[in-house]
Amino acid sequence: MQDARPPLRLYPNSMTAGERLLVATATYNERDNLAELVAAIHAQVPAADLLVIDDNSPDGTGQVADDLAQRDRRVRVLHRPGKLGLGTATLAAMRYAIEHGYDLFLNLDADFSHPPRYLPAILAGMADHDVMIGSRYVAGGGAQDWPWSRWFISRAVNLFVRLALRMPVRDASGAFRCYRVELLKRAALDRVRSRGYSFQQEVLFRCHQAGARIGETPIIFENRKAGASKVNWKESVRSISMLGWLGVRATLGLERKSRIAA
Repeated sequence: MQDARPPLRLYPNSMTAGERLLVATATYNERDNLAELVAAIHAQVPAADLLVIDDNSPDGTGQVADDLAQRDRRVRVLHRPGKLGLGTATLAAMRYAIEHGYDLFLNLDADFSHPPRYLPAILAGMADHDVMIGSRYVAGGGAQDWPWSRWFISRAVNLFVRLALRMPVRDASGAFRCYRVELLKRAALDRVRSRGYSFQQEVLFRCHQAGARIGETPIIFENRKAGASKVNWKESVRSISMLGWLGVRATLGLERKSRIAA
């Protein structure tokens, strides 16, 4: 569906003058967080457009998003018929950014685990990178009140990704990222197979294959402000299996590099 509203442009001191930014967040039962999150994002990047992708949340998050869009022309809403997964929601948002002519695409979670106060640092890094990651695993980064088991699994998965997929990043599993849209156009998104937690690692792998300059800036991952966590351990196991499969293919040379546009 085409959006008839005129594009918004970032203030020159945010990034390169004239670059258009789309901030996206996927929602499922985030009614109590959404309005506050939108306000917090616009407090940091006032000229950014914001896309909410709602998976028919039973708590009425979609209606909250529609109400926000009615009051603020910077807010857009994409309604989906059911809970189709974070990976497909992010892909839909990336395609929206491509189709509507944005220069930068930034994704963050809707539960405040990715605090909007880090947006300026992430965006500043786009001056000389194609992907910037809000990273828990570089100096100054971390996670708030994680149990040792979650720390261990997260660290192990990221070590595996660095070794098997040969990506020079510390935090390949975090979803708090900004991408240059020109990169996404050549990153073979149609080949992304992951739909769950492994989506973040796979899409970064596709970007790396496309020649992305990847940077990281520290964030503190915080506990959600309201609502229930969506962590699903069955999905975690499925995602680790997907990464293993992708790692084998990459090692055997079966994942050919994306061709960089001339």
